[in-house]
Amino acid sequence: MPNQNPIASNAVQRPIITRFAPSPTGYLHIGGARTALFNWLLARGAGGKFLLRIEDTDRERSTPEATQAILRGLTWLGLDWDGEAISQFDRKERHAEVAYEMLARGAAYKCFCTQDEIEAFRTQAKERGENTLFQSPWRDANSATHPDTTYVIRMRAPREGQMIVQDAVQGDVRFGNNQLDDMICLRSDGTPTYMLAVVVDDHDMGVSHVIRGDDHLNNAARQNMIYQAMGWDIPIWAHIPLIHGPDGKKLSKRHGAVGVEEYQTMGYPAAGMRNYLARLGWSHGNDEFFSSAQAKEWFGLDGIGRSAARLDFKKLENICGQHISASEDAALLHEFETFLKVLGHEALTDLQRTRLSEGMYCLKDRAKTLIELADKAQFIMVSRPIFPDETSAASLSSVFIGILRELTPQLQNGKWDKENLERILTACAEHHGIGFGKLAAPLRAALAGRSVTPSVYDMMLVLGRDETVARLADVCIPKP
Repeated sequence: MPNQNPIASNAVQRPIITRFAPSPTGYLHIGGARTALFNWLLARGAGGKFLLRIEDTDRERSTPEATQAILRGLTWLGLDWDGEAISQFDRKERHAEVAYEMLARGAAYKCFCTQDEIEAFRTQAKERGENTLFQSPWRDANSATHPDTTYVIRMRAPREGQMIVQDAVQGDVRFGNNQLDDMICLRSDGTPTYMLAVVVDDHDMGVSHVIRGDDHLNNAARQNMIYQAMGWDIPIWAHIPLIHGPDGKKLSKRHGAVGVEEYQTMGYPAAGMRNYLARLGWSHGNDEFFSSAQAKEWFGLDGIGRSAARLDFKKLENICGQHISASEDAALLHEFETFLKVLGHEALTDLQRTRLSEGMYCLKDRAKTLIELADKAQFIMVSRPIFPDETSAASLSSVFIGILRELTPQLQNGKWDKENLERILTACAEHHGIGFGKLAAPLRAALAGRSVTPSVYDMMLVLGRDETVARLADVCIPKP
């Protein structure tokens, strides 16, 4: 009979508990962020738990800085986890305990082979054209023959039949047991291997669904052996395809930003990133733009495809632009302030914050990133005196400075609303026999110091009468 991986009925009835288990050996890459998102969506949508485990057993490569980068990335994305983040390294005694329990059950055995003996076995097997999977001579040895020396604990893998991994995304995936080695669970120094630690932690944490990249699919077959040896419920596996670059090749730095924090500094809003990442490999009909509440309601493993998703920055920008436009002004201002802080920008003044809040209606329209939003808000962020850039300064000829000088008292005394401002500026342009565009150019130079800005009317309304008149007066005062 084949060794199967049944999704037991009682496992289906368990509360949904998912986890994200990154290794703190570098930044949180975009593929890991999507894995975390899928786990978060499934748990939050079902009223379950989303747990975080830091797999820091690689003591040489794991760093506190990398752990903090992971936590920052998840926090920025809004992927909140339940309870405290768990350190896998801190649980090494528990992992060893399970290894010895499997040893007592006969599901594992002590192996005293040296590395040289293992290499010699593989070399000879290769020369004979045989399977090079190591077969330990200690597998069935009598314990009375065990030497008094260090040993590892190996799984007693089945050698006949098949291991069937029932996967919610990939379907039934079959592995010949003759391809599964007697993997090491506990090293000679008493530390656990990744394969053992992951299974023990997932079991102890009550994880019901393991959603991870399909590069872990082979691991599932080997990890099933531990679940079966301990008589534990096997979680529902869901191995998702990896993310590729636009060229169809595995995503790497040559495709641009791959770390989550890079996307934050590039100005993509968190809601837009969640929306876009959810659509990388998962779909709900033809829906492209949706809120996080909708994503949590709709998300299911049956919507995940088997093909690799391709990163498309144009689609990302489009989705993010829609989220910026749909954001509540107060929430967008808060995210904008956080973005400025990440970039090292000085804190906003109360006046800047007030003007940004009042002007968000004209800033967020057609802005695809927070960088574009900041660019549009430059007229608010800049302080007097304003020094026009080369392009806009060219519009401040003596003729137009004279027109602005003439216009200033009309603005100073007129009613401050869009309708009246339009009337005053239109009348001024007609009086001088010019189109409004000709008048708008020096106004932009005076109000923002640049030629590309929100509409002149919007800038005037956001800045208010006193600031508008003061900025016009600055360019109208004769230079000494």
